Amino acid sequence: MRVLQAMAGAPQGGAEAFFVRLTAGLADVGIHSHAVLRPHPQRSDDLLAAGVGVTELPFGGVADRLFGETRRGLNRTIRSFKPDVVLSWMNRATRFLPPAKARPLPYVHVARLGGYYDLKYYKRCDWLIGNTKDIVDYIVDGGWPAGRVRYLPNFADETTAPAVSRASLTTPNDAPLFLALGRLHANKGFDVLLDAMVRLPRAYLWLGGDGPLRGDLEAQAARLGIGARLRFLGWRDDGPALMAAADALVCPSRHEPLGNVVIEAWARGLPVIAARAQGPSALIDDGVTGLLVPTEDSVALAAAMTRLAADRSIAATLGASGRSAYREQFSKAAVVGRYVDFLREITANKT
Repeated sequence: MRVLQAMAGAPQGGAEAFFVRLTAGLADVGIHSHAVLRPHPQRSDDLLAAGVGVTELPFGGVADRLFGETRRGLNRTIRSFKPDVVLSWMNRATRFLPPAKARPLPYVHVARLGGYYDLKYYKRCDWLIGNTKDIVDYIVDGGWPAGRVRYLPNFADETTAPAVSRASLTTPNDAPLFLALGRLHANKGFDVLLDAMVRLPRAYLWLGGDGPLRGDLEAQAARLGIGARLRFLGWRDDGPALMAAADALVCPSRHEPLGNVVIEAWARGLPVIAARAQGPSALIDDGVTGLLVPTEDSVALAAAMTRLAADRSIAATLGASGRSAYREQFSKAAVVGRYVDFLREITANKT
C-alpha cells in the first residue's frame, strides 16, 4: 500500500510532531510512505531517516497564490508516487488537494481533523478522521455521513531520556515540581496556572513553550511574586527529559480538543492534573487516570496540585493508571495497527 501524507504545518506544534511519528510509524510496518510538507529541515531529516520520501512545498504565500507552485507540486508528486491513499492534515493542506474529478490519478482522499474545524473545507474528501470521539461527533452532527468518519487517536513519542537536571534550572531537588507544556496562548489557560501557584509556596513550575502571551505571563508572574519559582523554558524538543524530572504534569487549558500532553505524560507514568476542557475530560477518568478540575478555577487547580504534592502514593497510583490506559489505547503499536486496518478497509474496493 502507498500512502501520501500532506501537511502545511507550523514551525512547532503537537500535530506537526505527530505527523512525523505517524508517517514514520506506518513506514515501520511496511506502508510505502511519502510526506509533503512545508520546508522544515529537522522534520524532513527525521522522515528521511525513517525511510519516508519527502517533498517540500510552500503551502501559501504571495508567489504561491500567483504561480500555484503547491498545487502543481502536489499533482506532480501524486503522479510520480501513485498513492492509494492521500491523507491531508487540517484545513490548508486539504484545500490544496483537487476535488475528485480533477485528481491526477485515482486515490482515496482522507483528511484528519485534530480540532473543531469548519467542515466546508472538507467537501472534496472521501473520508474523515477525528482524533477524539467528540470531534467525530462534531463531524457527524455537522452533516457528514457517519459511515465515512473514523475515530483514530494519537500516540505519544515513546522515546526515553535521562531527567533534565533540576540544578540546571535552579530548582531544589526536594521541591514539588510541576511541568506545563504548550503554546503561550489564551486557550492554554497558563494564567490560571500562575494564579494557582500563589497557593503552593514551596512548589516550582517549569513552563515549556512560546507564543504571543509570554510577555503577559512574565508580567503576571512578577506581579504575583512567584517569578523566583517559575522557569520559562521557551520551546523545547526534550519533552521526555522534562517529564522525567517533574512530579506531575498540569494541563490548565480553557480549550483543548485533544490534549497530546496528557497522552505524552501517561506514556511515562507521570501523573496528570487537567482542567475539564473537551480533550482532557474525554481522556481522563477523574481520580483514576488523573485529576480533573473546572476550567478557569485557580483555587480548585491549586487544591489538586497540593494534593499530589502532599501525597506521593496518590501521585504514583495515578501515574501507573495513566500508563496502563496509554498501553491499552494510545501506544504506537495500538494506534498504528488501527490506522493500517482503516487504510485496508477504505482501499479494499478502490478502483
